[in-house]
Amino acid sequence: MEPQSPVPPHSPENDPDPAVPPRRVSRRATFIGSLIAVLVVGAVGWLAWVLTHPAQTGDGARPAAAAGGGPGGGPGGGPGGGGSLRGPATTVGVAVAERADIPVVIEALGTVVPQATVHVRPQVSGVLQQLMFKEGQMVRKGDVLAQIDPRQFEMTLQQAVGQRMKDEAQLEAARVTLARFRTLLQQDSIARQEVDTQAALVKQLEGTVVSDKANEGTARLNLGYTRVVAPVAGRVGLRTVDVGNVVSTSDTNGVALITQLSPIDVVFAVPQDQAPDLQRNAGAFMEANALDRTRTSVLDTGVFASLDNQVDTQTGTVRAKARFNNAQGVLFPNQFVNVQLKVRTIRDAVMVPVAALRQGSTGEYVFVLKEDRTVTLRPVRHGQTTVDKVQITSGLQIGERVITEGADRLREGSRVVLPGDAPAGPGGPAGGRRRGPVDAAAAGAGPAASGAAPAAGPRANGASGQRRRRAEAQ
Repeated sequence: MEPQSPVPPHSPENDPDPAVPPRRVSRRATFIGSLIAVLVVGAVGWLAWVLTHPAQTGDGARPAAAAGGGPGGGPGGGPGGGGSLRGPATTVGVAVAERADIPVVIEALGTVVPQATVHVRPQVSGVLQQLMFKEGQMVRKGDVLAQIDPRQFEMTLQQAVGQRMKDEAQLEAARVTLARFRTLLQQDSIARQEVDTQAALVKQLEGTVVSDKANEGTARLNLGYTRVVAPVAGRVGLRTVDVGNVVSTSDTNGVALITQLSPIDVVFAVPQDQAPDLQRNAGAFMEANALDRTRTSVLDTGVFASLDNQVDTQTGTVRAKARFNNAQGVLFPNQFVNVQLKVRTIRDAVMVPVAALRQGSTGEYVFVLKEDRTVTLRPVRHGQTTVDKVQITSGLQIGERVITEGADRLREGSRVVLPGDAPAGPGGPAGGRRRGPVDAAAAGAGPAASGAAPAAGPRANGASGQRRRRAEAQ
């Protein structure tokens, strides 16, 4: 058989026939290609969305493929599965609603005000001879504080006494004369006019004696005023006058300043909305504590004293007063203190941590943990608040568990994990649930499946050998 001569690469036989037009792609092929492209793009987009947004059903289930379940009966889906799997749960903090007695306390900033502040001024003028107190000394009512020169007042007293004695003698003589005139009048030996004149003289002298006694009393009183005494008990301030100075009743500073420290009052302002509570409990015992500016230590404990009768229109508050014994002397006049007034005590209140109470568009609510490790949104109303807890007046029962941490990522029906729960198994739901019958069957079939793998080995090896031989033949 003769070999055929090769055709030159650029011979006319190899050139395409110019009369035959090039073959075009059909519309059907174009449609199928576009459809395949759209499906590929859709599949890629769906896969990206599934990987970044795991789908969850209403009860927290996710697709079986995301959990690694197969279509043939793993614990994910399919006929042999145990239903849809749960999605990733949120770890939260939980607290139990407790019963407690909470005090209703009003806190305010108060000013210490003494019950009495007295400027001790002399009531007579004279030279100050002696000061009988020390600066800052505690004095009692009636203690002598200073001594004014009494000599001129003693002389005035003696004059008053002498004048009284003189007028009393004249009165006695007039009375004797009046008695004699009345005897003569009975004997018809004297005119009645003289008797009446003598009687008037007696009354005049009696009035003079009364005036003399008053002058004597005034002189004695002024003499007593030369001893300046403390009108109230309290602490004496700094000395304002020295010995040797002439003091008078018109002195502004006086001899001393005494401030009563025990008992002492604290004046504070309360909001006008809380004034009715104080008014209703005015007759009851209400304990008041005076704290320092850091609120760390209690300076003294007292009682509520009184409430003002009008509201300050500029601040919207009402002035109130609490009284303290101040036995230790820790409260000073014009000192600023923090007042805690215990108005009443609420018994058997439902208390939860403050972090459990949340505010939404429809009002206040809490997330309540159910037995199946899901949460439900519960509308509530709050009452009094303490430092770390709040009272729930309605919507919650004692013993129910509420979410305190991680509630920002929850909504109705969300599944949660508690810090003490066991970790989730492979492909199993979060929260450490017990393994069901389907899961146990799947776990029991594990060894058999692993044992079947060697039996399939020769068939796999034979198939791979056939593919290699086909490649060599080609």
